[in-house]
Amino acid sequence: MLSIQEDLVRHYRWLRQYGINDSHSGNASIREGNNVWVTPSGCCADLLKAGQLINCQIDSGCGEGASLDGPLHLQVYQRNPKARAVLHSHGAYTVAMTMHGEDFLPQDFEGQLYFPRVPVISIPYEQYVAEAPGKVAEMLATYPITVVRGHGVYACAASLNLAYKWTCSLELSAKTAFIAHQAGNL
Repeated sequence: MLSIQEDLVRHYRWLRQYGINDSHSGNASIREGNNVWVTPSGCCADLLKAGQLINCQIDSGCGEGASLDGPLHLQVYQRNPKARAVLHSHGAYTVAMTMHGEDFLPQDFEGQLYFPRVPVISIPYEQYVAEAPGKVAEMLATYPITVVRGHGVYACAASLNLAYKWTCSLELSAKTAFIAHQAGNL
């Protein structure tokens, strides 16, 4: 049986393996009580080992070397006590379909079933570090998934598998919408 740290690394690798992240993008975390395990800053999904994850504490911050988004992950858990996993990805179709800054409304069946509205947050690049933790955490307290315009997707759930499902489902919904638009069907 995998430890929670090994399971986090496995899910983070899948984001890379299936083209939702590039080799060094995105980040991930899992909560265990007051402990949060976060991927290290700048890590390579292909090479990451469970022992390289950074331990953070819900109330006292992230350990040295944690992802730049570590504080964001902690705020998500603080505002959403049911959350046990947060995944951040850079799905190209989702990012492309939300560049205009408007909420994404999936047109496919599964997308409408899981999230009929995906909120999109606009944060100026130079203000990302200061503003993203609060804005993303606020959105994820209500929605299972949100997009930061031009940047990427944040999903939170009661399990890694469910956060992964939301991430993959949104990317497929965005890809389907893109193809339908290209075909003149939207």
